[in-house]
Amino acid sequence: MGKRGRPALDDEKRAQILAILTVGCSQNMAAQYVGCSPETIRRTAERDPKFAKKLREAKGTAELGLVRNIRNAAKKEQYWRAAAWALERGFPEKYARRGPDVITVEQIGLLLTRFSAIIIDVVPERHRIAVAKKMDAVARSLGIELKREVTDDPV
Repeated sequence: MGKRGRPALDDEKRAQILAILTVGCSQNMAAQYVGCSPETIRRTAERDPKFAKKLREAKGTAELGLVRNIRNAAKKEQYWRAAAWALERGFPEKYARRGPDVITVEQIGLLLTRFSAIIIDVVPERHRIAVAKKMDAVARSLGIELKREVTDDPV
């Protein structure tokens, strides 16, 4: 069995880590500052639920402060980029920049709907329901509801 000594992160180092995280620095930076590895912080948090809770709170405090600063800046017209940044990150499906080769979930839904219509037209009747159910399962896994035109077909 390994030798058990004092914990790698004493109370002073833990307090320093929490202070560093509270102002928005990374866990890697906090580890470097106190002279340990990020893994040591993670393992300490796994063994000590109170420390783990304080880590989450420190990170949350930093995040809230940064978001508050962005929102305050965005209130001033000359800092419209802060509002744009917040929209891009808060609602990426609507506002984030997309490259030319990126498609949205909405576009995937439209594509699946069109594929489904083609399959219903081409697949023999005895297989249509099974194929349609599989297409629906794929769509549901993406959070999409397929829309089919109303026909005499039971699918």
